[in-house]
Amino acid sequence: MNNNFKNREEIVENIEKKHLVLMPDGSEIPFDYKKRDDIMRALEEIADPELKIFVESEYLKGAPGVEPPSIKIMQQHELIDYEPASDSGHFRFYPKGHLIFELLSDWAREIAVNRIGAMQIDSPVIYDWSDPEIREQAGSFHERHYKVRVPDDENSEFILRFAGDFGLFKIMKKAKFSHRVLPLRVYEFSKSFRYEKRGELSGLKRLRAFHMPDIHCFCKDIEQGFSEYMMLYKNYCDLANGVGIKHAICFRILESFYNEHRENIMELVKYSNRPVFIELLSEMKHYWVLKHEFQGVDSVGGCVQLSTVQLDIKDAAVYGINYVDAAGSKKGCIICHSSIGSIERWIYLIIEDAVMKKPSMLPLWLSPSQLRIIPVSEKHLEYCKNISIPGIRLDIDDRDDTLSKKIARAGMEWVPYVAVAGDRELASNKLSVTRRCDGAKLEMSFEDIECEIRSLCLNFPYRQLPLARLLSERPVFFG
Repeated sequence: MNNNFKNREEIVENIEKKHLVLMPDGSEIPFDYKKRDDIMRALEEIADPELKIFVESEYLKGAPGVEPPSIKIMQQHELIDYEPASDSGHFRFYPKGHLIFELLSDWAREIAVNRIGAMQIDSPVIYDWSDPEIREQAGSFHERHYKVRVPDDENSEFILRFAGDFGLFKIMKKAKFSHRVLPLRVYEFSKSFRYEKRGELSGLKRLRAFHMPDIHCFCKDIEQGFSEYMMLYKNYCDLANGVGIKHAICFRILESFYNEHRENIMELVKYSNRPVFIELLSEMKHYWVLKHEFQGVDSVGGCVQLSTVQLDIKDAAVYGINYVDAAGSKKGCIICHSSIGSIERWIYLIIEDAVMKKPSMLPLWLSPSQLRIIPVSEKHLEYCKNISIPGIRLDIDDRDDTLSKKIARAGMEWVPYVAVAGDRELASNKLSVTRRCDGAKLEMSFEDIECEIRSLCLNFPYRQLPLARLLSERPVFFG
């Protein structure tokens, strides 16, 4: 093992940091962490609750030592659970949890491929640790690697990827392209592994295996790279706002780069129309001069990184990723790294957000069952079985139990629409529906139900019901 690589702590040891909040009106509020009372007063005046939680959690007192409720919820709702036969921080996904995972994966691909126009690739999860390019890129993170030995060569050492750059950069090094095709956007969705310390693990918030939807933009210069950066920032801002996740925005910037490009950064702050936290660095920390994070806020006052974009001026030289300019010469790319955020962390924050709602509920487009139909008695069951509403995940509670218990269980499962079918409903060909979000009780035709649910899920992906339509035919996975 080559011990010349510095770990992250050694790299940042001599970097000086300044902190400030940049307001949408362009004013700056400096933060000195030696003056805690001044910071708290400033946060109260700024009046951005999520920014206040982020600063308190990340810079003043650390993350709260409280187990987030999403851990129990994901188990009780038979979504996701720990896998005892695996290493810590690895999970099993039950059918309902897998549905949510697949819908979020579909959503990420829609953004990357259909909206942004990126090409999709795939690459391995295991890499040779003796490869100098892999060592150069991953060296500062080597304490977080999963190490792998091969059976017939005890001297060889491999690592599992902790990020999506390894294989992508190998592909792009071999690729030939000119300035005319830039910016070149590439999308990859793959599993990554990071050996987080045991005391750091916390449900889906901090785990050791996760799925990252990554977008990389290869650009001819800083100007084009920053243009791509701003495009990605605005897309991810729209997504965070659209899904409704509570979040703060944090930038980390090389101070000289901030001074030179403050006008562009200000454009992003105005787009978000809210204060952003900025950490200015005296020297480069890794390969980027600029990065930001959308920091999701959970129900116990903790924060977790979601979407991020990084403007990289170093890795193209390390990997030899070049394009041919107008004069026919080879030049190194500027690389805009970005991730929509790991699917597991999105699930974590979606559940945390669901807990904070009154009543608790998942977004309609992610709800495993969007509509549950409950027959009043056995004689109404056949009518329920014949109901079909296109584009709606519909199930039927045909279990041998009282009507009141079935309604109560649907509530415990956070089913967003619960419909009762009895004699009156059969006669009118309508259903008596209770809408969870506002408690409204409605008489709705099948067309009304279809129109309402589908309109509320417009522009989000759809997949079919992940379990048997009849609840009596479903296995019990947990408990």
